Amino acid sequence: MNGLARRFMILAVISAIVGMGWGIQMSASGDHGLSVAHAHLNLLGWVGFAIFAFYYHLVPQAAQGRLARAHFALAVTGVVFIVPGIVSATQGTGETLAKIGSILTVLSLIAFAAVVLRPHRASAPSRPAVA
Repeated sequence: MNGLARRFMILAVISAIVGMGWGIQMSASGDHGLSVAHAHLNLLGWVGFAIFAFYYHLVPQAAQGRLARAHFALAVTGVVFIVPGIVSATQGTGETLAKIGSILTVLSLIAFAAVVLRPHRASAPSRPAVA
């Protein structure tokens, strides 16, 4: 796995580690007040980024170009805003970050849909060496 697929997978694994650690901390403290933010980190970061990584790995030509790079930037920025934004909203200190993160996350999925739906030229299948 290389390039964009690898970057998405690295962030997926980091999201999973942070999300699981956060879940353990909530369980140990008995305070599950931020479980919604924790769930968004796990779903958007771990699951979403892993799905994007697998797609870009399986269809490497889809990872080429500005649209795929825009998808990456929107997806990452969306998670970076939405998770602390949900924490802020849950604690009653404002919803602005959550709103920005939500919009960025939706835009990232629209960009991903455009990547998936655009035609991709299939690469030539490799032929086994003849001995």
